[in-house]
Amino acid sequence: MKIATYNVNGINGRLAILLRWLAEDDPDVVCLQELKTEDANFPIREIERSGYGAIWHGQKSWNGVAILARETTPILTRRGLPEGPDDSHSRYIEAVVNGILIGCIYLPNGNPAPGPKFDYKLRWFRRLHHYAAELLALEVPAFLAGDFNVMPNELDVYNPARWRDDALFRPEARSAYAKLVAQGWTDAVRHLHPGERIYTFWKYWRNSFERDAGLRIDHLLLSPDLAPMLRSATVRREPRGWPRTSDHAPVLIELDLG
Repeated sequence: MKIATYNVNGINGRLAILLRWLAEDDPDVVCLQELKTEDANFPIREIERSGYGAIWHGQKSWNGVAILARETTPILTRRGLPEGPDDSHSRYIEAVVNGILIGCIYLPNGNPAPGPKFDYKLRWFRRLHHYAAELLALEVPAFLAGDFNVMPNELDVYNPARWRDDALFRPEARSAYAKLVAQGWTDAVRHLHPGERIYTFWKYWRNSFERDAGLRIDHLLLSPDLAPMLRSATVRREPRGWPRTSDHAPVLIELDLG
């Protein structure tokens, strides 16, 4: 089973990029972030013509998450995290596909930090901690995938000193991510590539992609039921080099479900 996460940075503006990548890599399940569109404008017809069913949680101009599944429609189980009645951001959607529980995440950026946006990021992280612990307590195969807007350690950023005060690399954000993983989740990419510099995001400016001046902020976390089934984890860099593409690359893992 091939599972991917991809921050598309505007699904309608980059729909051709998404469809091209789906055709080339043929993933079974995809978590998408930064749809940047209202629910009514989600391109479901084009997605279905490409062979995928979908559920989505959109928002005009900002945020937005979706789950795609090849040749089936994901079974929606949740839109939005608990404990946030006043949170209007579309940052979490959850579904079941072939008996696996899938949480798709677009965690807040948090800049400038310190400040109200960083405080919101940390509050959102605490809500995620509580809910992720509940998912583990269910003892079902599950994974959390998406753009976490965190570089967990220095291997995940091309120039650590330059990013010390950024919300994506501040100690509070890194500690929150470490606390999440410590619940029992497995960071798929880092588990299989413990000592490698691997990036999933490159800014558009100053030839960042060509210089490989990147960040690893897109993650797939596996529950204890799924972690032993992990066979590969790769960043699909090719789409990042296509014209008019997202500033993120898809991250793809393969599970041997037996």
